[in-house]
Amino acid sequence: MTFDDLDPVVLDVDVPEHHRPKRSLGAVVHVYADDVFEVEFVTASGRTAALVTLKSSQLRKPTDADLLCVNLLAAARPLTRAAKHYRRRRP
Repeated sequence: MTFDDLDPVVLDVDVPEHHRPKRSLGAVVHVYADDVFEVEFVTASGRTAALVTLKSSQLRKPTDADLLCVNLLAAARPLTRAAKHYRRRRP
């Protein structure tokens, strides 16, 4: 499957090294050669939670059957560097 810059994507696999569970919603921020993509996952407020390089086989396009939900970031410890920065700045 092919994706373009800024396409929304859904993880089709767990990515434990980046604390991203299957079905996480992200956006393609860069397209590399050979079906490899840089995907950004953000918090509900728009801050970067993870930036992950993934293959097309690990992704799918979202459908109308997908429903968004909010998960607490603290449940996904240890946090990425970007998420740690976000958490420290919160009141």
